[in-house]
Amino acid sequence: MKHTRIALASAAALMMTLSACGGDSGGGSGGAYPSEDMDWTIAFGPGGGNDIMARTMVDILQSNDLYPENIRVENRDGGSGATGWGYLLNQAGEGYGISTTSGSFITTPLQADTGWEPTDFTPVGLLAADNALMIAAGDADFQTYDEWVDYATEKGSVVVGGIGTVNVDYIIQQMVADAEGYEIEYVPYNDEGQMQTSLLSGAIDTMISNPGSIMGQIEAGQVTPLLFTGPERLEALPDVPTGEENGVSDLPSMPRGLILPPDAPEEAQEWWIDTMQEVVETDDWQAYLDENFLLEDERWGEDFTSYLEDTQTAFEEKLTELGAL
Repeated sequence: MKHTRIALASAAALMMTLSACGGDSGGGSGGAYPSEDMDWTIAFGPGGGNDIMARTMVDILQSNDLYPENIRVENRDGGSGATGWGYLLNQAGEGYGISTTSGSFITTPLQADTGWEPTDFTPVGLLAADNALMIAAGDADFQTYDEWVDYATEKGSVVVGGIGTVNVDYIIQQMVADAEGYEIEYVPYNDEGQMQTSLLSGAIDTMISNPGSIMGQIEAGQVTPLLFTGPERLEALPDVPTGEENGVSDLPSMPRGLILPPDAPEEAQEWWIDTMQEVVETDDWQAYLDENFLLEDERWGEDFTSYLEDTQTAFEEKLTELGAL
């Protein structure tokens, strides 16, 4: 009887040891990762490129049953992305918070005390590069890029808009202005809807937008595209010239990526890398790239971190050159 009790006690101790070793694999309440709802932060308001990409990813994950629990999506805009990514920062060490990135993820820490750098977060991957359009109102006095340059240089100073403060949108507006010889007053916005309202009301002269979020308004005649920042003209907008054609070289694109909180569990990072590699192979993702005119650019894990480091250095040099830092 004594030997039986010793054997049972030993078995119980062994079970407890095994449970302690393998029970918490996701930085949450235990169990195999993932076993909890996902808290998905969009660091900007509805309607812009970041919002469209995030919701596309979530739709693909859910329609293909790739994430076994619920995914809660919330726009936490403010501070050129600092509010949303600050929220994710506060989930350090956990595996159930996630967010998409944009140019502000790289530039905002350059000009504000955010308390974080892009490389503080756990990288999942860069998924695509999003080029942009310079946009005018459909009833503006200028309806081509050449007419815009004539208008802006005659006025000397114009009011222009973009998402974020010192961001890719600002860099594009300032590089074009410097190349063509006019001054700008740059107005930052947190979401696309506010910016479009300002453009259509005449509060700003031009704005920067991504093709995927503005093409509907272009087709409806509400706005007019003046310039495309990509390497070649868009097939859908064959009359819209590129910056390169007009002597404005190396206009930056918006990096579309995915991150987890700082120090997220390794198994969470691995799960998201593996799963997102499945997502980008789906027909729905390829349709999203085509419909939104994005260029495929995949860099996973530490390759994404290296990209963030190199791109932040390049942006810092450009912003210093432009006098913004």
